[in-house]
Amino acid sequence: MNDRFYEDFEIGQSYRSEAVTLTESDIIDFALRYDPQQFHVDKRAAEQSHFGGLIASGWHVAALSFRMFAQAGILKGGAMGSPGLDKLRWLKPVRPGDTIHAFAEVIDRRDSQSRDDRGYVTLDFQVRNQDDDVVMSYTVIEILARRPGQG
Repeated sequence: MNDRFYEDFEIGQSYRSEAVTLTESDIIDFALRYDPQQFHVDKRAAEQSHFGGLIASGWHVAALSFRMFAQAGILKGGAMGSPGLDKLRWLKPVRPGDTIHAFAEVIDRRDSQSRDDRGYVTLDFQVRNQDDDVVMSYTVIEILARRPGQG
């Protein structure tokens, strides 16, 4: 994908990432490092939990969803970071063998009031599994450079 800048984003545009399948090992490895709750790291304990089996950390799914989006090149060239995200919701567990993909829709864009070399694009994210169930959602604001010569 070519470099994309603030001017390339319009309200209503949507994007879909490639899919990724999570393995039991992926889930446990991430959780051991970053979210070592029993239902993420111990298969037997997870089976006895209210989840009824091993599930991925929500933080794992969030990081993975953004990685998939970044690898798709949607922000390539113009990305200048983000002031944060809002409305993060973990809606359904992600289990070993689940295949997830991320969708993002542009829901707002606005020029920077203090710097003419950038603008802000708000994206509504959904992460869906192989059954098209929404497993996670969030909204993120991206700071994007204006196309060179446009600022």
